[in-house]
Amino acid sequence: MAKRLAEITDELKAFIERQRLFFVATADAQGRVNVSPKGADSLRVVAANRVLWLNLTGSGNETAAHMLANNRITIMFCSFDEKPMILRVYGSGQVLHRQHEDWDDLAGLFPPRTGARQIFDVAVDLVQTSCGFQVPIYDYVGERDLLEQWETNKGENGIERYWSEKNSTSLDGKPTDF
Repeated sequence: MAKRLAEITDELKAFIERQRLFFVATADAQGRVNVSPKGADSLRVVAANRVLWLNLTGSGNETAAHMLANNRITIMFCSFDEKPMILRVYGSGQVLHRQHEDWDDLAGLFPPRTGARQIFDVAVDLVQTSCGFQVPIYDYVGERDLLEQWETNKGENGIERYWSEKNSTSLDGKPTDF
């Protein structure tokens, strides 16, 4: 059932591009494991062994803290339609902030978002597929616009204050490099 691959094939890239939801998992050597659902057209496969994920403002910033301490990351995709499959992409990640020299070029690969706080540049070292037979079938209804409305209401300065107040440390009190 499960297959291990050294890279993202064209077929798997097409599968990833069809997904509206994915999950990001990271952990430090100590403390809590973090798993977060993501969406909003925020992931790009840019090469067979490279994935970019545009991280939008959230209530926490666990992934950034974990990347500073231990750069391991797993991204998981599930098919929720009739053809079941789970795809996990394993690798090491680097956090790129707005001041990074490549920010403008890489951020240009995504729709513009006021609340874009980081880009995670993931070097993929293992790809695994599995059956997904136990994943239920769901219908996609649409994207929520609540985060985008919140970003607009906060504005650039308000979002930067929010990052400073709410996103500078992890749940375990570790720095996020903000």
